[in-house]
Amino acid sequence: MHCVLARILLWFLIVDLSVIRALVLPPLKDYDPLEPLMKRDMAMGQRNRFKVDGQLPPILNPTDVTDDQRSLHTPGEIPSYVINHCPLVHLYSEEKYWPSDIAEYVQNFQIKDKNGNSISTHENLTLHDLKAEYHVDLFGNKTETRIPSSEVFLTSLDDFDKDPKWLLGHLPEYGTGYNSKAPAILIVVDKGNGWVDAFWFFFYPFNHGPFIMGHGPWGNHVGDWEHSLVRFYKGIPKYLWMSAHSSGTGYRYEAVEKFKKLRKRKQQDGDDGGDTILERPLIFSARGTHANYASAGQHAHDIPFFFMPLSDFTDRGPLWDPSLNFYSYTFDGKTVTPSSEREESLGLDWLHFQGGWGDQQLPARDPRQKWCVAQWKYIGGPRGPLFKKLDRLNLCGGVKKWNFWNGGCPARRLIKKAEGLDSESTDLMGDNCGVLLYRIRPKWLRGILRFLMWRGILCSLMEFFTN
Repeated sequence: MHCVLARILLWFLIVDLSVIRALVLPPLKDYDPLEPLMKRDMAMGQRNRFKVDGQLPPILNPTDVTDDQRSLHTPGEIPSYVINHCPLVHLYSEEKYWPSDIAEYVQNFQIKDKNGNSISTHENLTLHDLKAEYHVDLFGNKTETRIPSSEVFLTSLDDFDKDPKWLLGHLPEYGTGYNSKAPAILIVVDKGNGWVDAFWFFFYPFNHGPFIMGHGPWGNHVGDWEHSLVRFYKGIPKYLWMSAHSSGTGYRYEAVEKFKKLRKRKQQDGDDGGDTILERPLIFSARGTHANYASAGQHAHDIPFFFMPLSDFTDRGPLWDPSLNFYSYTFDGKTVTPSSEREESLGLDWLHFQGGWGDQQLPARDPRQKWCVAQWKYIGGPRGPLFKKLDRLNLCGGVKKWNFWNGGCPARRLIKKAEGLDSESTDLMGDNCGVLLYRIRPKWLRGILRFLMWRGILCSLMEFFTN
């Protein structure tokens, strides 16, 4: 195997064609078709800032919400506006690992601790076998040892490296987006004063990591939890958050692309039913990693702008509608309440399971394991939905790797445009170098700065702070 590090260093020495073009044709004219859009958006933001930020009441930690401050008054009841604004997910057209049902998934595992000791007493696990802690006689002396679930992993009965059938998941139905074999997980959290957070969790049996300079994949793991958050104020969607690896991106709800979809309404007493056309937000799920983005194309993975060889890829592949099949709950910061008998039959213990939803990271001596610079081929499985900071006040919940200004998560006003052949340009997209460039005068100076910051870290900082 060629040395990946050497290839990375070689790549940095190669002059980007875009830079050559910039040297031959300096960007002094500063042609930017998106500038009128950005100016309009900035003007609207100035006019609406007090209305959006100044007049709305604060968001509260769910454990601090009093009876007078509650937005939802019946535990377990899911508001219709939450379902009506559920994100639609464009899965990648060449995806190999599709969504799955957690109840079906766990049947292919046993529970083991970090030392490889078996915790489960039988095969064909159910969700009822996942608990917050276990009491096990590890040494056969009739003395039970308490083992918190944070120290255990779901461990595959099959060799996951050979892609057993259960690892591949299920493709949604063409046209409707219905996936009968892959229910999403919905957890609704009352944040008080009219604020409601709707967390949509998407489960995939396997995370197929990215390639670096043609080598990989790296960072694979069994079990993959992704999620989005739609934040409502008095039933009106205000913000959308979408997870991507260890972080993600927050948007103002009006910024993201919408898709018109028909929702059939059941006839009730005194009601003739009728169908409704809803505008639903679109999310693009990346190939293999299932990281969520707001646009189609190539997205730099964790290291923005200047390291495109490590990227995620999205496109307008099969459309999945999670609102057609899901398990739903409400959460008040302490207690989880199921919304129907379907959820009650699954039990609630699995939500409090703190262990890995997939195999522990393979040891270096395992022939399936490989090592790359700062990464392994197979890493440990992720934790479940209840441990994704559902009590967050800002959109990100502190999951940003850099988190030193206003929680590190300002909501974007425009979609972050992707790179590559599949990237698209719409009226909702903004320049990836942030709005600060548009404030620089004269234009020739702005053009020079744009050239100097081409895919640079200064550009990344501007994008982070200004969105």
